[in-house]
Amino acid sequence: MSTVTAATSAPTPVGGSAAQKLPSAAVWQQDQGDKPLVWVNGRMVPKHAATVSVYDHGLLYGDGVFEGIRVYRGKIFLCKQHMDRLYRCAEQIRMKIPVTREEMIAVMRECIRVNGYSDAYIRLVVSRGYGSLGLDPRKCPVPGVICIADEIHLFPAEMYEKGMRVVVANRPKTPVACLDPRVKTQNYLNNILAKCEAIDFGCHEVIMLNLDGYVSEGSGDNLFIVKGGKLYTPPPEVGLLEGITRQFVMTRLAPELKVKCLEKKMTLDDVLDADEVFLTGSAAEIISVTQIDQHDGKGKITRSTKISDGEGAVTGRLRRRFREIVTGANVPEE
Repeated sequence: MSTVTAATSAPTPVGGSAAQKLPSAAVWQQDQGDKPLVWVNGRMVPKHAATVSVYDHGLLYGDGVFEGIRVYRGKIFLCKQHMDRLYRCAEQIRMKIPVTREEMIAVMRECIRVNGYSDAYIRLVVSRGYGSLGLDPRKCPVPGVICIADEIHLFPAEMYEKGMRVVVANRPKTPVACLDPRVKTQNYLNNILAKCEAIDFGCHEVIMLNLDGYVSEGSGDNLFIVKGGKLYTPPPEVGLLEGITRQFVMTRLAPELKVKCLEKKMTLDDVLDADEVFLTGSAAEIISVTQIDQHDGKGKITRSTKISDGEGAVTGRLRRRFREIVTGANVPEE
C-alpha cells in the first residue's frame, strides 16, 4: 500500500527545478499489482490512488486538454511536437499550464522510469482544475496536471497485416466554428458517439464527415488515401485534429519513400474510389482500411465497398518504414 495519497483538493503548483519536485523511489512502497504509478498534481501515486476531486472541471465539464504520446526504446517519440501542441491548445482555451515544458518532460521521463517501461503510451491531461459547480473558469485558480505511462493495444495485431473494416458515421463532425477539432480538448463526446456507431456494427473505427459532406477523420485517427501512387489527406479546415503521426507521414515518411503527399478536400466517393486507405495516430500508428460500410442509422448496412485485399503496397511501405524508425537506435524526440 502506498504511503502517499492523491490530491483531492486544489492542486499545488509545480515550481522550481523539475528534478527537485520528482520524488525518489523511496517515497512509496508500491504494491506490484497496482501499477502503473501515476503522477497526479505533483505526487507520484499507485493506480488505485490516482484520483482527482469531484469538483475538478475536467471531470465536470470536460474542460481541459490532453496528449497521447508514444514511447519507443525509452525515447518519447516526437516529444517536442507533442509539447508544442499541448501548450498551444491550452492557450487556445485560455488556460495557463502551471508546469514548464522542461518540467513536463521531466515528469514524463520519471513516469517511464519508475514503471520500468521501454515501450509505452503516455497520457498527459491538463484540466482546468479544482473549482465550483459553475462554469466560470476563474473559479479554478490552478489547473491540474496528470501523467499516466502505461501500455496500449488499440487494435488487434493481425489487423496491421490484413487491414480493418470501418463504417461511415452518420453523426457529423463538430463544426470548426463551434469547437475546432484542432484544439485537443478533453471534450471527446462527438468522437465517442461516432465510435459507438462502429461498435454497433462490430468495427473498431469510423470515418466521419463534416456538415458539408467532406471527409474529416476517424473517431481517434487521421485518414489518408492512395490514388494513382499519390497520398491525399483532408486539410485541417474541414475539421480534424492535426495529428502528430499524420504530420510525420506527410513530412518525413512520404518524402523518404518518394511518395507525393497532398492535402485535399475529399468526398466519401473520393475515399471509396481510392486504391488504398489507411489511418494514422499516436496509438494506432499506421493501419490499413480494406472495407468501408455505410448504414441507415437503424441497424442495417446499406452499402459495402471493398477497398483492397489486405494492406496495400504504399501503405505497407509507409508502415514498415515507420516501424524501422521507432524500433531503431535513433527514435526522434524533436
